[in-house]
Amino acid sequence: MADFDYPVLIEPLPREEGGGWLATVADLPGCMSDGETRELAARNVGDAIAAWLEEAQALGRPIPEPSRHLVSAPN
Repeated sequence: MADFDYPVLIEPLPREEGGGWLATVADLPGCMSDGETRELAARNVGDAIAAWLEEAQALGRPIPEPSRHLVSAPN
C-alpha cells in the first residue's frame, strides 16, 4: 500500500471527559485515537489510520487522498 500522510488534529480533552489528548483525521471519517500525552495520541493515531485504510481496502471502498489543508489547534 502507498505511504499516506494525512493531516491530524491533536487537541486536549477536558478533564470531565477523562483528560489526555484526542487525535482525529478529518480525511478519514471516524478515524481517531487518544492518549495520555500529545505524543502518545500522535503515535496511537498512526495505528488507527493503518486500521482504517486496511478495513476500507478489505471492503473495496475508495481510499481518499490526503488533503493538503493546514490544521491547527488552540494552544
